[in-house]
Amino acid sequence: MENTVNILKASKNDLPKILELQKIAYLSEAEIHNDYSIQPLNQTIEELEREYEKNIILKLINNNILIGSVRAFEENNCVFIGKLIIHPEYQNKGYGTKLLLEIETYFKCKIFKLFTSSKSNKNLYIYKKMVIKKLNKKKD
Repeated sequence: MENTVNILKASKNDLPKILELQKIAYLSEAEIHNDYSIQPLNQTIEELEREYEKNIILKLINNNILIGSVRAFEENNCVFIGKLIIHPEYQNKGYGTKLLLEIETYFKCKIFKLFTSSKSNKNLYIYKKMVIKKLNKKKD
């Protein structure tokens, strides 16, 4: 059976599932820092609904299952990308890259900022890989 992957703009009805996925995906961050009080693990649905009003939130569906999400907003000619999440069983398969490339298409801005911990080696790897890919594309 072939994988059917779709990236769509999330609706308000998707938020509870996105929040549930976020809490699963951020457990590894909490473990890295030995801190389970981090905001993504403790975010409420009301807080996410407020983010929804300001952000574009995308969802990644694989065979009708929500496996990823990313959100971003623009402020002062800069796009802030946050909470790139992929279910742990689907990580390291290129889904995070797909979400990052897709979220960029929603903005005309050329400056993008993401934040992650200096201890988050997987996140740092994907972000550096994206920058290198963009720089190489500009050279072509």
